[in-house]
Amino acid sequence: MHFKSVAIIGRYQDSGLDAPLRALANTLQQAGCHVMVEADTARYIGVTELPTRTYAEIGAQADLAVIMGGDGTMIGAARNLANYDVPLIGINHGRLGFITDIPINNAHEAVSSVIAGHYQAEDRSLLEGRIVRDGEVLYSGIALNDIVINRAGRGGMIELRVELDDIFMHRQRADGVIISTPTGSTAYALAANGPILHPCLNALLLVPVAPQTLSNRPVVVPDTSTLSLTITTLGRVESGASVHFDMQAWSDCQAGDRVDIRRAQNTVRFIHPEGYSFFSTLRQKLDWNRIPADENE
Repeated sequence: MHFKSVAIIGRYQDSGLDAPLRALANTLQQAGCHVMVEADTARYIGVTELPTRTYAEIGAQADLAVIMGGDGTMIGAARNLANYDVPLIGINHGRLGFITDIPINNAHEAVSSVIAGHYQAEDRSLLEGRIVRDGEVLYSGIALNDIVINRAGRGGMIELRVELDDIFMHRQRADGVIISTPTGSTAYALAANGPILHPCLNALLLVPVAPQTLSNRPVVVPDTSTLSLTITTLGRVESGASVHFDMQAWSDCQAGDRVDIRRAQNTVRFIHPEGYSFFSTLRQKLDWNRIPADENE
């Protein structure tokens, strides 16, 4: 057996998660797996008959983590387990589901096939970033999708000086900028008119959010580089800013603060049933199959 100990992590805010979670646990047990449930998931949905574990305990004990929820749940689990090399498989109990790619009605068949050894694995890159003020690191964090610098509250546009490996790239005034992994290219970056990157690319994506100068365009750079974005001022305009590491925010940035971003050393391994295709996901989620009808027909 490829995965002897399996953890289940759920979006416990969802009503009705208890029944499919218990059914999945039963499927795993029948396959001979030792099953554990993430502690908050078990507490909030009322699962008392299965062993519960913290994320640290899951990292130390589990061979596989099954995520039941939406992409946000998958991202949170990836961040919490990034240091433990536990592979993740996503069952969509949310809305769109780009990275929780298994439909809930196909969960038992798909997971059983994976447990039997029929699966594909791919490693997804992470970002690590830090906020620096006067040489002191104020905050650091990691992100699976993106690190976003944006204006705070109702303030005006923020100004950023952007450097790549200490080489000046450009200045920009905008509502913000998104620094994305290939995984995150189908999230906020896509909504801000960024390109879609294949998840196997070794690249970072910069996408401006509502830039003042329309010539500011998304840029793809090697992920072996370090990006440095410094909040600057222009004339009498000065704005604060927030930095978001996926779902974690630092909201006390000031003019002169610098945000350093690079690819993290750790990766996250995603497990998919055999036959998975990134392009199939795009066709299903973005309606790539739809061809505009001829108005004359």
